[in-house]
Amino acid sequence: MTKAFPSIARRLKSTGIKLLNMGTFLINRFIANWKRYFLGNTVDVRPSPSYDVRPSLAGPVISLGGGGPDVDDAIQWMINQVRGGSNSATKVNVVVIRTNGNHDYNRLIYAMKGVNFVETLVISNRQEANKGEIFEKVKNADVIFFAGGDQCQYIRNWKDTKLETAVKSVYLKGGGVGGTSAGAMIQSEYVYDACASSEKGIETRDALEDPYRDITFTYNFFNWSNLKGTIVDTHFDRRQRMGRIMTFIARQIKDGVSNSVLGIAVSESTSVLVDKNGLVKVMGRGAAYFVLGNHIPEVCEPRSPLTFSNYKIWKVRSGDTFNLKNRPTSGYYLRSVKRGRIDSNPY
Repeated sequence: MTKAFPSIARRLKSTGIKLLNMGTFLINRFIANWKRYFLGNTVDVRPSPSYDVRPSLAGPVISLGGGGPDVDDAIQWMINQVRGGSNSATKVNVVVIRTNGNHDYNRLIYAMKGVNFVETLVISNRQEANKGEIFEKVKNADVIFFAGGDQCQYIRNWKDTKLETAVKSVYLKGGGVGGTSAGAMIQSEYVYDACASSEKGIETRDALEDPYRDITFTYNFFNWSNLKGTIVDTHFDRRQRMGRIMTFIARQIKDGVSNSVLGIAVSESTSVLVDKNGLVKVMGRGAAYFVLGNHIPEVCEPRSPLTFSNYKIWKVRSGDTFNLKNRPTSGYYLRSVKRGRIDSNPY
């Protein structure tokens, strides 16, 4: 009988160690998931949230960043528009959303005028995008900002989830939705999703040579009222993407998606700001291009170079405006594509 006690003791010790390890694993897993949602210490970059009734918001507004260094003034413009002006006493809550990365936007945005708090949510899969906690945090925000990244991952992880519903609710209540690079591209009605191509995506030369090879689109994502009939592209001047957006436009018309498509092409370090009435202001170092295709392309077929005549192009420099609701009937120049070549410098 005495020999049994050491055996029992060893078993109890072994069981205790296993339980301890399991508890440690669960704690670590919880902490890891929590960090994926809240990178960094959000407490030290915001005061305690107010539980007063939120004032009505003055939007909706949209900010489309072209990638590269952010235009801080464009983010501030969006915040000011939502809270009713630069001198308004209203303060807004900002949520930054991304699939990976860190909390580097927190301090930048919190330092801006009129911000109550800012929080970064790293939402890297559909399970997280459907969490009730995430839905509540995003729904209760006043301004949403999508960081740059991979638009294919954004669409795969976020489309048709509670997160998408929550973002739409922010827009509908008069909030602001902004983003840069991929975070801007996902906001147009027609989205080049880059899901069929490499990480670099399709660029101008390949797109013009074959409008169908590895070029896919996503529809029915956000559908903002002031971006109906549009497709957004970014990193525009630096990567010379005019032929690319011309191809994207031609595809929508050829595939029967729309009879007329407006491309919104944003250069790096530049933002296109859309107010609640559809009036655009361009801000930053570069220009934005508004490219209109409004007829059937002459040739838009798989394994054949594109031919499409007379795109209308408005080049809008920083500080200038463009009206999405009442498009101008002048001020544009024409460019055509013949057998995969643009007839003259489109910039």
